[in-house]
Amino acid sequence: MAEQRYGQRRRDPLPEETDAWEALVAAARRTVADGLVVGTSGNVSVRVGDTVLVTPSGVPYDRLTPDDVTGVDLTGRQVLGTLVPTSELPMHLAVYATTDARAVVHTHAVHATAVSTLVLELPPVHYMTGALGGPVRVAPYAPYGTPELAENVLRALEGRTGCLLRNHGTLTHGTTLDQAYDRTAQLEWMCSLWLKASSVPHHTPSLLTESQITEAGTRLRNYGQPG
Repeated sequence: MAEQRYGQRRRDPLPEETDAWEALVAAARRTVADGLVVGTSGNVSVRVGDTVLVTPSGVPYDRLTPDDVTGVDLTGRQVLGTLVPTSELPMHLAVYATTDARAVVHTHAVHATAVSTLVLELPPVHYMTGALGGPVRVAPYAPYGTPELAENVLRALEGRTGCLLRNHGTLTHGTTLDQAYDRTAQLEWMCSLWLKASSVPHHTPSLLTESQITEAGTRLRNYGQPG
């Protein structure tokens, strides 16, 4: 990755970047309101052309303003803002480099993080597994912000739009910020569901078959209103 240099504004944001930043800040604040992160944990990014807007490191989301827009190019060189981007920038950039993602949401959601410590793959207890491309894998642990973690996440994401990070949290991506966020919320809900079902004494949760998951994924692609 190219050397990152912070503290100097490179250029003013374009109108579409200003709009995307506003949506990004709203999504970041929603992760706190929905209990998916605590404090400044987790991060959100949106790709606008060849620029990636991303939450800055260590700044409470309720303090972010339009003037705090933070963006890098696809090599990680800062092109917008003066705030240091999230330490998880390598992970976000790796996802953009290898998928069609236009938005990435990373959280420390409690149920999902708990599941990441228990299994190698989230058991498919619900058909929404199909919305993420299949059973959700757990990326092996690596220190946050490292290229090793980014590589582990990419392997876990093969054929998927979401994964768990062992002893860490979740990552989902989508073609829109709303889609990426919805996938995060669904993943946390499925983790909560499995934990509750598997905790019932003398019972084992029934799981969906591969063909049932595939069928659900196909049906979900046509779910909702046309267009």
